Amino acid sequence: MLAFLMAAILATVVTMFAFRRLRAGLAERPVTQIAASANNLPAGVALSAKDVVLIDWPGDVPLQGSFDKADAVIGHPLLRKLGPKEPILSRDLGVEGSGIGLATKIPPGMRATAVRSNEIVGVAGFLYPGSHVDVLATYALPGTGPNSSITQTVLQDVEVLTAGQTIEPDPQGKPQEVNVVTLLLSPEDSQKLQLASTQGSIQFVLRNGTDTKSVDLHPTRVEQLLAAVKPPDALPGKKVSRKVVAPPKQTYVLEVIQGTKRTLHRFDDVTKEQGTK
Repeated sequence: MLAFLMAAILATVVTMFAFRRLRAGLAERPVTQIAASANNLPAGVALSAKDVVLIDWPGDVPLQGSFDKADAVIGHPLLRKLGPKEPILSRDLGVEGSGIGLATKIPPGMRATAVRSNEIVGVAGFLYPGSHVDVLATYALPGTGPNSSITQTVLQDVEVLTAGQTIEPDPQGKPQEVNVVTLLLSPEDSQKLQLASTQGSIQFVLRNGTDTKSVDLHPTRVEQLLAAVKPPDALPGKKVSRKVVAPPKQTYVLEVIQGTKRTLHRFDDVTKEQGTK
């Protein structure tokens, strides 16, 4: 009984000593302050003083791209949404004065180009902001016949900025059919897309976001499709007999009228009169 009591007292003393050492270590750990979001903030909003708070952060665990002053982030637009008390990093901010909403997502030198979409063009609603697509155009070559249509990949690895009026992807990945898709393009590619959309029909082809390789492709023509449906060749060594059908004989009719009597005489090219009536 005495041994059990001594063990309990010893365990209590060791626990209290360890707890005090741990608390002393935490109290001595350096703490700094960094800028964070005060509440839920959507992408595209320009940060104001009410949107930013300073939170404690371990000084021995530096956070790359963080800010230690609220003034350093006020006025900058957000490029992505933030949750409450989430640190604000340099990668989350656009250039001050670059605008709000979609304009904040357009890098210098690039353009946001909108194009009409539907369930087929928009890959059954599985186009989200941030998706990457190829753009195919089908059109008829000018000055050619009715079977001169071609399909050509005019743009590759293009980023989708918005699907409809949504600039952030659905968290659950639900498909949504939209009428307009906005793509991030260079000025030259914007002209290509505009021309392709007026000359014929366009189609988006969804690609893996990590696949950034461009492929050298040739246009597909109608004759390439027709070549796949040509009739099969006859078996070697086997003659195909054809039945010759004689043309029908041509018959001539002569009508003779004598008074009230009417007589018909029929002739063909070979025989003479076949009969009378």
